[in-house]
Amino acid sequence: MIRIPRITQAFPVDRRTLIKSAGFAAAGFAAFPLAGCKAQDASMLDSTDGSNLLAIPPLQRGEIEQGARVFRLSLTPGQKEFVPGVASPTIGIDAPYLGPTLEMRRGEWVQFHIDNKLAEGATVHWHGFELPAAADGGPHQLIRPGERWSPSFEVRQRASLYWCHSHLEREAGPQVYAGLAAPIFVRDDEEERLDLPSDYGVDDIPLIVQDRVIDGSGRLVYPLSMHTRMMGVRGSRIFVNGTENAVFDAQTGQLRLRILNGSNARLYDFSLEGDRSMQLIASDGGLLDRSHIVRSVRLAPGERAQVIIDLSEGRPLRLLASSPENAMDMMGGRGMMGGGMMGRGNSGDASADVFQILDIRPASSAQRIRVPTQLASLAPPDLSSAVRTRRFVLDMGMMGGGMSINGAAMDMDVINERVPVGQWEIWEIANASMMAHPFHIHNVQFRVIDRDGRAPPPLETSLKDTVIVNPREQVRLLLRFEEHTDPDLPYMYHCHILEHEDAGMMGQFVVVKS
Repeated sequence: MIRIPRITQAFPVDRRTLIKSAGFAAAGFAAFPLAGCKAQDASMLDSTDGSNLLAIPPLQRGEIEQGARVFRLSLTPGQKEFVPGVASPTIGIDAPYLGPTLEMRRGEWVQFHIDNKLAEGATVHWHGFELPAAADGGPHQLIRPGERWSPSFEVRQRASLYWCHSHLEREAGPQVYAGLAAPIFVRDDEEERLDLPSDYGVDDIPLIVQDRVIDGSGRLVYPLSMHTRMMGVRGSRIFVNGTENAVFDAQTGQLRLRILNGSNARLYDFSLEGDRSMQLIASDGGLLDRSHIVRSVRLAPGERAQVIIDLSEGRPLRLLASSPENAMDMMGGRGMMGGGMMGRGNSGDASADVFQILDIRPASSAQRIRVPTQLASLAPPDLSSAVRTRRFVLDMGMMGGGMSINGAAMDMDVINERVPVGQWEIWEIANASMMAHPFHIHNVQFRVIDRDGRAPPPLETSLKDTVIVNPREQVRLLLRFEEHTDPDLPYMYHCHILEHEDAGMMGQFVVVKS
């Protein structure tokens, strides 16, 4: 199996020196390099207070060729200065770190040509899309070094924020951490008729929120230990679109923030300083039926939310995020919101802290614009349409040593479920462990029915592809796979804490003809 290059020192070494990977069973702290290197300019610093202007990923719309929208992309090694003057090896998509925002429209046919210029194998998964299994970009669609992968599919999704990222077998965590991820904007006529903020980079802004571990020398490190295997890798430094201490100079009276939790393991509760309200308008798979006034939004890894911020008064605002500790009370731990044994580990974790995500500086006051009352037409989930119920139990074993779903760890050679195409089903996701797990299903946008019999919160009333399942909780989902059958090539369902996915909390299913 192709492994990402790694080192065992926490200080710079020759980037061409490759050390064979250690297994997840290694105890103690290890720092791992994350890709080959090319130079990248340092972030633009605001000399007055040390803040950084928010980096906006460049917008890439591809080219229209023979009726299809065609994207030509490269997975490339790079370098990024997470600390000014100190370069760390990274991975990017047409960039040293992360990638451009890919824009496409619902109903279009898209074609990708992706060249792997890395020294190791990689995959590119289209998170949130319904598409043929051969185009899914899961661990079965390996792109070897020097090879090109050319998937194509129809864009079936509603307008929303989606993303692509590595899904390499047992190596998704290190590669996403290194930067192999990028946002995707899907547009459609239904949303455009609402006249919501949609001027990219001006009043419509993607925020890829990631936590990272930076060592004493200023280098990015990927810590590997028994603790991070169990809890996931969580760093104490926050980067938004790769920018630390980010500032955005707004020119409009409203700002639409499309927030992606792109972290490997950390959950966030996003809010505005001073308990100011936000208008929640969309979730993973598109608009809600109506906007909701909220004061916080919780996102687990892989989840997205869209909020509109009112800047009409011309006053600066600060977007914050607290991070609930993700563990039940055990062996001296203090639970989901406390400190205790599950709090700070050798990953540089900072679970009890409140993080500064983005400072927003309006240019001046402006007229307040009302968000339409009705956003999307969404019928309530119809349980009478379901013809089968499947149950999936997430567990971690003793001290995280047995990541599993329904008692089985991920096996590339085993198909765990065969699901008839076009059939409505209820999937019960039960969490038998002491941690919350974000559960992601490929090739579908589902509806959340309930949580232990309780109605879902506003964020979960629209289409979803990733859902938090809290400890000892059961979440019920209504879903169907509308097309794209393949009896042999599977899709995945898994925990989106990437270290859990890599350790085996993942299963495979095929969609078959009825």
